[in-house]
Amino acid sequence: MIYFSVIIPLFNKEKFIEATLRSVLEQSLTNFEIIIINDGSTDSSAEIIKKFTNPRIRYFSKENEGVSAARNFGIEQAQGKFIAFLDADDYWYPGFLEEMFNNMKKYPAQKVFSAAIEIETHKSVFPAQYSITKTNDSEIVNYFSASSKETVICTSCAVFNKSIFEEIGNFDTQIKSGQDTDLWIRIGLVYPVVFSWKILARYVYDENSLSKNINHLHSKVDFTKFKELEKTNPMLKKFLDLNRFSMAIKFKLSGNKVAYENYYAAIDLNSLEIKKRILLLLPATLLHQLIRFKTVLAESGFGSSVFK
Repeated sequence: MIYFSVIIPLFNKEKFIEATLRSVLEQSLTNFEIIIINDGSTDSSAEIIKKFTNPRIRYFSKENEGVSAARNFGIEQAQGKFIAFLDADDYWYPGFLEEMFNNMKKYPAQKVFSAAIEIETHKSVFPAQYSITKTNDSEIVNYFSASSKETVICTSCAVFNKSIFEEIGNFDTQIKSGQDTDLWIRIGLVYPVVFSWKILARYVYDENSLSKNINHLHSKVDFTKFKELEKTNPMLKKFLDLNRFSMAIKFKLSGNKVAYENYYAAIDLNSLEIKKRILLLLPATLLHQLIRFKTVLAESGFGSSVFK
């Protein structure tokens, strides 16, 4: 029986996909299949994939519908008991699946497993910073309270029991940016996360990625669907307010006053530290200057962006 199904959505990643794929094939634990979904690539990504003849690779090609649809297609094809996602420009260290497997044996009642990541920018590589107090090599944590800095479920560094998607649902294809956050919220409302402190994956930061494009702000995750739930879940409320803060700042920077005010009005300011409350009130011109400065620091590994 296949234990892990590794789903790799692929769209124009010819510079990265070979290293990404090799990082899976070089795993110390070998009971896995790789499902590659070519989501309408127009570069040489397909030709690179076809050079690999490993029988564990299952390759599919489809019209471009976006990363959510590609991942959902992969879930439908998956034959493994557990599902892992890996973006086509990220990669794993050789012990990733083995660590996940060991924690599954250690915590047999759990269904969501993740590990620490490091972040690569064009300037440096540095470990992600988490809002968790380390007490052991691995922790069982609440997703919301553990993700006020870096999310403890990184798309390229987590494993899920396949039954979760039957219960919770798949990625929302209507969301063009932030669809992973939407799914993690839905999962976090039901399941805790087993988090390993070992750095087992590298996330490659792309400043031109879709999630950083202000043109897609209006198609990001809609937090109003959680409006009733956050009234009785203070950890969810604080998590959502931190994300609303981020969205409010981005809308102010894009000049959308109405959207900024809508997000600002939904925030309980007590959820935010005073620095963030001040940032919300600053003019856009000053925010642009601060963000340029903080981005330089973040890309060098000194602190996070002002959106966190």
